Amino acid sequence: MSLGFVPSEMAEWAGGNWTGAPPRVISAVVHDSRKIVPGCLFVALRGARFDAHDFVARVAQEGAAAAMVSLARLPDLAGLDLPLLVVADTGVALQNLAAGYRHATGLAVVGVSGSTGKTTVKDMIACLLSSSMTTACTKGNWNNEIGLPLSILAIPPGTRAGVLELGISHPGEMAPLCAIARPEWGVITNVGPVHLEFFASVEAIAREKGKLFRSLPREGTAVLSLDDPYFELLRALAPGAVRTVSVRPGAAADYVLVREDRRTGDCVVADRLDGQHHAFRLTVPGAHNRHNALLALAVARGMGVTWEAIAAAFARYVPPAMRWEQKTVGGVTFINDAYNANPLSMSAAITTFREFETAGRRWLVLGDMLELGTGAVEEHRAIGRALAGGPWAGLVTVGELGAEIARGAVDAGLASTEAQCCGTVDEAVRVLKENVVKGDVLLVKASRGKQLEKVIAGMIDGMEKG
Repeated sequence: MSLGFVPSEMAEWAGGNWTGAPPRVISAVVHDSRKIVPGCLFVALRGARFDAHDFVARVAQEGAAAAMVSLARLPDLAGLDLPLLVVADTGVALQNLAAGYRHATGLAVVGVSGSTGKTTVKDMIACLLSSSMTTACTKGNWNNEIGLPLSILAIPPGTRAGVLELGISHPGEMAPLCAIARPEWGVITNVGPVHLEFFASVEAIAREKGKLFRSLPREGTAVLSLDDPYFELLRALAPGAVRTVSVRPGAAADYVLVREDRRTGDCVVADRLDGQHHAFRLTVPGAHNRHNALLALAVARGMGVTWEAIAAAFARYVPPAMRWEQKTVGGVTFINDAYNANPLSMSAAITTFREFETAGRRWLVLGDMLELGTGAVEEHRAIGRALAGGPWAGLVTVGELGAEIARGAVDAGLASTEAQCCGTVDEAVRVLKENVVKGDVLLVKASRGKQLEKVIAGMIDGMEKG
């Protein structure tokens, strides 16, 4: 969809100047030279191992209407037949461009952060809001200093609500993201031991994520779980209204899960604000997803979505790729939860898998959880100790840290013959092919860097060839 950016406004927002006559209109903003669309502005970003200024001449031939370039590289682009928006730093200018556009649109922004579940909650909120108003959301997990601006710049004019994911992995990253997004609603899904390689403690993570709440205007609204151990710390950071949720029946939250059927996904929620009970059905299993749904509906209700519309939206909700994505091939069911992993999400996935209804056997295929710092070994062993005694046919781990899960499980009573430690995906595929039979179910989960979904691809490839 053509957004129709006005070049003079773009220069003002980015803090730059055009060389020569700019195009009459710009259709989109693109940072990947392989994804040029006609009439777009190509942003030449620079990184530690790349410099997209080297591709400016090529994108001109492929249909770009203009390029945003750094002043330091301007001499290298002399003679190029392409309008250039010249700025001091293209990375900073991209953020300023998005902040300017976000301000000009006047849309209501919901900012979502947390240690786990933020992409799911973001998508759930967008699904609920879209039933009542034009809504856009972050593309995939484009939630950092590059992805967030690009997601904002892709929002069509006239959109009423934008649901934006804000992801951080280092101290000091949240405030700049909030300055770009300027959220009026803030959701923190939870706080846990994620990215501890870069933070001194879990409390430090809570305080960094809490900057989302601190950024809200006084008339804004913070949404969080009464069940989170950092609830009091986070609530104190919100300058305005706070809406709360809980999965504990009887809790003094605004929205409380009072009844559930784990087999069907049917849920009943008590709405303290209207004094009524309301029912809906979730299409995704697990206590963590019921918690995610409460956070999403708290935002939707606050923005005027009816309970009837919420129930209809949850019924059609489809989870993002590689988040409990189920596929059955040759009688074997694969649950691909391999998008990412940390101690919170790994525990949640294992608990959900423990409750998964199946007549066959359950296999755990688990890999490294990354960026946990000095506590990484113990965090992995703790996962292993917790899963011991479960209804597992076997545990197959991949990677050095994944092997610590197996060690923890064996120490806690899992038979050593039921745990296989593999160094590579190919080795794990070989072990599984030798043991998995028709009717079995496999849960696959690890941090994104391990790409453990390749285990599923290897298994399916073998089945299809066999």
